[in-house]
Amino acid sequence: MIAPRIAVAKLSVVPVRRGYWGNKIGKPHTVPCKVTGKCGSVQVRLIPAPRGTGIVGAPVPKKLLQMAGIEDCYTSARGSTGTLGNFAKATYAAIAKTYAYLTPDLWKDMPLSKAPYAEFADYLAKNHRPAHTAAHVDQ
Repeated sequence: MIAPRIAVAKLSVVPVRRGYWGNKIGKPHTVPCKVTGKCGSVQVRLIPAPRGTGIVGAPVPKKLLQMAGIEDCYTSARGSTGTLGNFAKATYAAIAKTYAYLTPDLWKDMPLSKAPYAEFADYLAKNHRPAHTAAHVDQ
């Protein structure tokens, strides 16, 4: 009975991306950007906060954010937050979305490629039409 629940718990683990507020000094301490999670009528928004702010929010998201390793964060909640299950799931969904957004420091450097007209200019410059012969003109 416990083994299947352990498997579900292990599959429910999500990576949490942490970021900075302002300058990149020290270790990441907050969420990288504003993220929103929704479950039922509850909508939770996590907003980056300056270092030393702590987690500003209700006890449910505060506990989940502490377990996720986020030190500073503003939270905003809408809907029926008295439904603790949906409140926790909405917070979990918002935390899971931190990896859905690519920040500029994660962009891959791509070399600029030539425009298609410049790349295939030699081929396009050639005349590829068949020469008109007298036999084609008479028909």
